[in-house]
Amino acid sequence: MHLSPSSWSRFTRTAISLSLSLGLLACATPQVQPIVVNMVAINDFHGHIDKEKFTVTRAKDSAPKTLVGGGIEVLGANLQAWRKEDKDMLFVGGGDLIGASPGISSLFADEPTLDALSQMGLRVSALGNHEFDAGLKELKRQIHGGCDSPRPDKACKLFGHYAGAQFSYIAANVIDKQTNMPMFPAYHIEQVKGVKIGFIGAVLRDTPMMVASDNVKDLNFIDEAEAINRTIPALKAQGVKVFVVLIHEGGTTTEAFDQPACSQLKGPIVDIVNRLDPAIKLIVSGHSHTGFICKVGDRTVTQAQMYGHLLTRIALTLDGSSHQVTNIEARNIVMETPSAAVPEALTSLMNKAKEGSHAIITQPVARLAVPVLSRKMNEAGESPLGNVVADAQLAAVKSMGVQIVFMNNKGIRANLETSSKNISTYGQISTVLPFGNTLVLMSMTGAQIRTLLEQQMWLDEESPDGRNVLQVSDGFSYIWDRNRPRGQRVLPESVKLHGVALDDQKEYRIAANNFIAGGGDRLPIFSQAMNKVDTGIKDLDVFLDYIKARDQAGSPVGSENPAGRVKRQN
Repeated sequence: MHLSPSSWSRFTRTAISLSLSLGLLACATPQVQPIVVNMVAINDFHGHIDKEKFTVTRAKDSAPKTLVGGGIEVLGANLQAWRKEDKDMLFVGGGDLIGASPGISSLFADEPTLDALSQMGLRVSALGNHEFDAGLKELKRQIHGGCDSPRPDKACKLFGHYAGAQFSYIAANVIDKQTNMPMFPAYHIEQVKGVKIGFIGAVLRDTPMMVASDNVKDLNFIDEAEAINRTIPALKAQGVKVFVVLIHEGGTTTEAFDQPACSQLKGPIVDIVNRLDPAIKLIVSGHSHTGFICKVGDRTVTQAQMYGHLLTRIALTLDGSSHQVTNIEARNIVMETPSAAVPEALTSLMNKAKEGSHAIITQPVARLAVPVLSRKMNEAGESPLGNVVADAQLAAVKSMGVQIVFMNNKGIRANLETSSKNISTYGQISTVLPFGNTLVLMSMTGAQIRTLLEQQMWLDEESPDGRNVLQVSDGFSYIWDRNRPRGQRVLPESVKLHGVALDDQKEYRIAANNFIAGGGDRLPIFSQAMNKVDTGIKDLDVFLDYIKARDQAGSPVGSENPAGRVKRQN
């Protein structure tokens, strides 16, 4: 287009005028500031409401350091201090907040833990597999309140009443078999600083393998990523722009718990995260008891180890207009005793729990042969404490024809500690076996027992939780070789009972707790056993009786090394 000088002059004046007008308009329009939403996450608390010793290794440390901290008073003091920085801070959970708890909480059906978390302002948590430990009816009571419990000896015994959890438990992938709908809320919405944040919950789909089968018989646990992604349209329809996943599934990494943007995360959580809707940028995980702040693609995945030893502080920076996530910063903070004041209500609750449990927890039971009976497994997968637990169960049911006992290592939750003069208390012993499992008798052929021994070897490859070699009772022994092909790692000629090789065709009477007897811990061969009888005898009771009887007979239990029933060739 050709413009005359006068026309060009008019065009220039118009353009300048328009530019000036737009400039003035831009100056008149205020800049929309970014929004920062602060969160704190906890996972795998397991009712550890009291302070305790624990070790941590920071990225800058050359060796582990032993500290005293954790517990509801330390957590509460830190949370209260952080809320002074931002009153809108959200406290959220990654599951297993209760279950497998120390006596100070488990003696009262974990009501002190749920009350403490409510007082600390927990808003929402994923369900974990341990939330199902006492069954669906009890879980619903723990959430909604009341005293109608299958554990009447524990429920409402601390306060005389129980109001329920004052936070939401969510799980998109736990499906009621009758209705084919989620049994619990799939998500929870919080509105903070004018922003709607959708928290989506999930628990690992393998929960039925980790909980006594009767406790979840009415439920289906579906694929985690698929269930999470299904919730996105409903959340968007309600104006949610920010999506956070709280999931009880995890992974492991060799990097330090406080290593920023770790890159070596492995395990089931990685596959799940890679299949999530692109709108999800933050995943708070649990289950693997590992501390990490990792990147998986462009997403941030966190976990705060376990027992309240760490809390994860997270800052989400959002675009002020679109509310899209523009940055995520996360840090794992060690819960050392703080200088900040402890909320009085938490101190009062702690004192109440201590007073209520003191007489039971401090009751001396028996002397041990060693100061600490360790659950740590050697290279073959055998532990000194595992030997004693299996032997105690054999002693309880040997008169019923039982020849071999198998005990899952993950069912032994702590070392057996002692107080003065190697004497162990009820509280220390109950921490070792907190589930209240019962002993189940059954018959298996020699061939089935061999299959069982092979199945346990697969877990090294399939689970981030480490070895899960079964602990076995006195008289049973075998050798295995990691270098052999999968399914052939146990040396056939080495599997013996009292020095005699097992006969593949012969039936043997064995015992195991009701959890693994139902196929739990990924050991499905147990479900094929014959002539099953649940004795109703609790594992903790027989353990108490056994160590007490051994002490009274002048031969206290315990050694520093395993008995050598399981041996590893390579």
